[in-house]
Parts: sequence; C-alpha cells; structure tokens
Amino acid sequence: MRWKMEREMTIASTITLSPGAVRMMSDAARAASDIILTAPGLSVIVDAIVISRSIFQRMKNYVVYRVACTIQLLAFFFLTILSVHPKEAPYNWTEEQLGEPVPNYFVLPVISLVIITILNDGTIISIAYDYVEPSPIPERWNLPIVFSVATWLGLVAVMSSVMLLHMGLNSHNKGSTFEEWGMGEMTYGQVYTMMYLKVSLSDFLTVFSARVANGFATDRKPGTALLSAAVFATIISTILSLNWPFGPATKMESLTTGQAVFTWA
Repeated sequence: MRWKMEREMTIASTITLSPGAVRMMSDAARAASDIILTAPGLSVIVDAIVISRSIFQRMKNYVVYRVACTIQLLAFFFLTILSVHPKEAPYNWTEEQLGEPVPNYFVLPVISLVIITILNDGTIISIAYDYVEPSPIPERWNLPIVFSVATWLGLVAVMSSVMLLHMGLNSHNKGSTFEEWGMGEMTYGQVYTMMYLKVSLSDFLTVFSARVANGFATDRKPGTALLSAAVFATIISTILSLNWPFGPATKMESLTTGQAVFTWA
C-alpha cells in the first residue's frame, strides 16, 4: 500500500505544470482565440456582439440559399414530370429523332444531378467565410421573411428554367424561338445538357442574391472565398456543357458555343 501511494504521488508530481508553462499555454490560447474574455475594459463585450451578429448573418444567408436551391430543384423536377411530355404536343418528339423510345416525361440524368450537388456543396461551405455587415440592432429569427425571400428566389429560377426547357424541346419545330434567332434545332441530348447548365448556373448565382435579402446582389461585395467558389463552379459547369466528357451512355451531348451563351443570357 505504501509503495502504491508513493507511486501515485510521483506520477502526480510529474504531470504538475510549472507557472511558466501555464503562462505559455495561456499566451498560446490568447493568440488562437477571437475573443479574450479576461481582457481589461468593455471592448471585449463589443467584439463579442459584433462577431455574434456576423455569425448570425451568415447563418441566415445560408438558410435562405439552401431553401431557395431546394425549392428550385424540387419544384423544377415536379413540374417537368407532371406537365412536360416530350412525345406529345406541342413538342412531338419521335423515336426516329432520338434513336430510342421517347421518354414519357422530362427528367435530368443522375450524373448531372451528382455534379450539381458536388459543386454546390463547395459554394455552400464558402458562405461561412463570406463578408457580412453586422446589424446595428439586435438580431432575431424572422422565419416568415426568411422563407418568403427564399421561396421567391427559388420560384424565379424555376420559372426561367421551365421557359428555357420549353424553348429547347420545341427547337426542332417550325417557327420555334431557336429557329427565329438563327440557332438551329437541338438534339434531345443537348436539351439535357442545356438544362443541366441552366440549373447549375441558377444554383450557383442565387447565392449572391441570397446574401443580400433586403437589397440587390451588388449592394455588398462578396467574400473572396465565396466569390472564388461560385466562379469556379460556374466555369467548370460551362466547360462540361461545352465538352461533355462522360459519353453517350449518359444521354447528354455537348452544347455549341451559341447554345451555351444563350443559356447564360
């Protein structure tokens, strides 16, 4: 028993930190922290309020963006499955044009959804590093406003996507918008790719509107990380649409430069 007590006392003495070591650890913690609560004066309280309101602003921007993107994707697929039938009027696609049976409804291939999701995740993560302006008054969640703004952003993207899909599916018919503008008709695979590019661009660019819910996207400069992520995602999506690398097995075909520019516009 005596030997056991002596061993425990020895172990305890070896792990006891000297005052100098404690000071060094405290200095390291101070250097790594955003707020030092033991600092003299009231400035630490002001810093805590500013930082907390900045965090709240980023969280709100994330919620608006996430809800808007979800509404865009779900509403677009719901509407196209419900009301867009390529082999029926006014589109009248035939098996000879496709080289295979015409689908009963329009739906994007899975590979395009996977790419959209992966690139979109990078944009979402970058919101945590966005530049924000803390509110001068205390913040609180106003969910009706948050979801109203997100719903409006999502529905605008959905309406534009459905209109573009209609023009693409109707491009082979006489008097179509594509024919009037001298762009020629599109293959069904190009319609797939065009809608992939449109949904991608809507997703990535919506973040600039979601972060300024009570103004215009140009009212406040974006953070470097957010801007870089959005630009990277849009460039990659555009390059993929112009040079589709995954072959005919995905049923998607590369767009012409004119078709890609029209989708951007």
